[in-house]
Amino acid sequence: MSAEQCAGEILEVVPLIMRHIRAEMRSHRGAALSVPQFRVLTFLGRNPGASLSDLADHHGLTLPSMSSMVDGLVGRALVLRQSSLTDRRRVTLTLSARGRVLLKRARLSTRARLAQHLEGLSPTQCAQVAATMRDLRPLFNSPESNSGR
Repeated sequence: MSAEQCAGEILEVVPLIMRHIRAEMRSHRGAALSVPQFRVLTFLGRNPGASLSDLADHHGLTLPSMSSMVDGLVGRALVLRQSSLTDRRRVTLTLSARGRVLLKRARLSTRARLAQHLEGLSPTQCAQVAATMRDLRPLFNSPESNSGR
């Protein structure tokens, strides 16, 4: 199989998988948390210490819109704002303990639901999928791979 054919398979299957992941993760957000707010928590879970600009860029929002959203999350004690020790103009954002717990519960439940979907695969097939994911991670987890957002 060529890289082009492989890319076609990825384009067909990954959106289907992501639809299931998003639906399950969103089911744990609670009525008081919007989907965009939940996405901010997820981003901060993967990128602790991110700036407001990092969040706004990732989510395609203006700085004032993102600032307002973060204010709400700080007010709910889900996100912590901290001034940088090296640059007082820079404020970093991290999940609070409460935010980490909420995100961890959602991730554990989502993992269990994904496992249910994968039960139709043999142990050998599961090992192949896991090995492929490990092979793909470094290809898509580098700064160069994120430049085309």
